[in-house]
Amino acid sequence: MGDLLLVRHGETEWSRSGQHTSWTDLPLTGHGEEQAKSLAPLLTGRTYTHALASPLSRALRTAELAGIPAVEPEPDLREWDYGGYEGITTAEIHRTRPGWDLWTDGVPPGPEGHPGESPEQAGARADRVLARVDAALTEDAGDVVLVAHAHFLRVLTARRLGLPPAEGRLFQLATGTVSRLSTEHGRPVIAEWNVRP
Repeated sequence: MGDLLLVRHGETEWSRSGQHTSWTDLPLTGHGEEQAKSLAPLLTGRTYTHALASPLSRALRTAELAGIPAVEPEPDLREWDYGGYEGITTAEIHRTRPGWDLWTDGVPPGPEGHPGESPEQAGARADRVLARVDAALTEDAGDVVLVAHAHFLRVLTARRLGLPPAEGRLFQLATGTVSRLSTEHGRPVIAEWNVRP
């Protein structure tokens, strides 16, 4: 059985400023493009049975610059829907909701088509991705790579480890990094986390 590699996309203007970014399709900054290119040595030399990415341009561009071959867009890898908090920083939210926490308090609805998501709803998407990943890892001897977004990959990691979705809060994830989930004695484990070249 191969490993599951998680790639967080490179920096965008909003990831740099701390603004919540889900459906807003921002490009990588120049620094974000350099981050993505620098990931290539961490990802080459592996055989990928599947390479999936969020359909948003920041993830697809990261995959391209990192040299990940044959990437397939996967809608379930999009970022947690931040609803009415799209484009807003946590500091701004705390002005009207002191003590607010995404992992426990959720988000208010946003514009039409963006009702926001609870940890459980993001977790349900992560479970669908993991079912697809498990099938690929069982059928083939290679690895699977996912290119996506911080909060969603944190939820996915929690679910891979058998934890509730909100426990993704335990796994800080920086831009332009690679993490590797593997197994030990048949159990899922974190083998590497938040790795940069």
